[in-house]
Amino acid sequence: MLNMNRKLEKREAEGKIIKTGIVGAGQMGRGMVTQMVLMKGITPAIVSDILIDNAVNAFKYAGVTDDQIVVANTIEEADAGIAAGKYVACANADFISQAKEVECAIDATGVPDVGAKVATDALKNKKHVVMLNVETDVVIGPYLKKLAEDNGVIYTGSAGDEPGAVMELYDFATAMGMTVEVMGKGKNNKIDYDCNPDTVLEEATRRKMSPKMLCAFKDGTKTMVEMTAMCNYTGLLPDVIGGHGPKTAPGTEGVKELNEIFKLKEDGGILNSHGVVEYVNGIAPGVFVTVSTKNAEIAYQMSYHSMGPGPLWTLYRPYHLCNLETPLTVAKAVIDGEVTCVAKDGLVAECITRAKIDLKAGQTIDGIGGYTTHGSICSEKEATEKGYVPFGLVTNKAVMKQDVKKGTLITYDMIDLDKTTLIYQLRKEQDAMYGKYVL
Repeated sequence: MLNMNRKLEKREAEGKIIKTGIVGAGQMGRGMVTQMVLMKGITPAIVSDILIDNAVNAFKYAGVTDDQIVVANTIEEADAGIAAGKYVACANADFISQAKEVECAIDATGVPDVGAKVATDALKNKKHVVMLNVETDVVIGPYLKKLAEDNGVIYTGSAGDEPGAVMELYDFATAMGMTVEVMGKGKNNKIDYDCNPDTVLEEATRRKMSPKMLCAFKDGTKTMVEMTAMCNYTGLLPDVIGGHGPKTAPGTEGVKELNEIFKLKEDGGILNSHGVVEYVNGIAPGVFVTVSTKNAEIAYQMSYHSMGPGPLWTLYRPYHLCNLETPLTVAKAVIDGEVTCVAKDGLVAECITRAKIDLKAGQTIDGIGGYTTHGSICSEKEATEKGYVPFGLVTNKAVMKQDVKKGTLITYDMIDLDKTTLIYQLRKEQDAMYGKYVL
């Protein structure tokens, strides 16, 4: 994001403030709103949350006073508040795409079907979309990219979220002519496939998080979603379903281990092939790319610069600020007309559905951060061939058609999905765009 500070300062000086609309004022949304209030050249003009107090309080965390906040019950009230330079809070997410002065919509809900509606409504209204909701992106990212192109606007994932953060390293390495052999993220705790919203409730309350969100982190679903996005942005693949997840020492000491760990099996490492995504227990909260070069002089230079003897070297970013960096992606879209990260034409990987417990025929199950299922990663090719169900299509109205054991990868013939959801319909359209007729 070189020079973005100066570009935003220029917008501020010229009075061309970028007005954004944000859906979702939970932990991710409220931090983003607070950060954006404090920045130059950009503002969270309108914030929506089904709990209106969440939207109001998101402004207050940044020091906005009551007289500067307008609670809007109609789109007319929302437009008037924005025009008057106020901060607008509302419960109706439709106002984000309808507000006249909003240039960019951001979804921070983490709910796949909500993200589908927020994005499609905004894009059809000629507004840029920054998707902090990776759960939606890994299901219908190519469709949303095409919809944005058709409407002359930008659709993009977010800086700061791990897929966006690691794309900075990927772009940096490939721009220099390096080959990215492995791309991934650290995870700060061992995956607990058995956790559910009840088992994490105490910790979630202490950390001011939704129990479902924390559960999705702990049961590995978020990691699998993020790795899936990395594949779809770059063309890299998972080496095995679910990834290897090697354990290392914490921090930079652990990073040094990756040069050996990520060798091919025949060379003493863990991988069947290179050109893959992975997660690592031990180097959180950072992201990394492990690279190679065929040139002997560049290999010498990498060793000279204390990167190790090769043939692999790991570039590491020891942080990702997630929602706090999202405004920079907005600025990049509006000012430069560029994406931060976006799916290629067609999916490369899928986040698929795995049974968290033994499931019975006729049982209604749930999705992300729930009691019955969690996500894993698989190549799109294998997912299509074997009929694995994309996890983002699973809702609390999905019903099992047969008994399955804990750990089973769920296929379409095992489950009745809710076919009335928008994301289901859009996924069906996306599949047809690429000659697939699975749904």
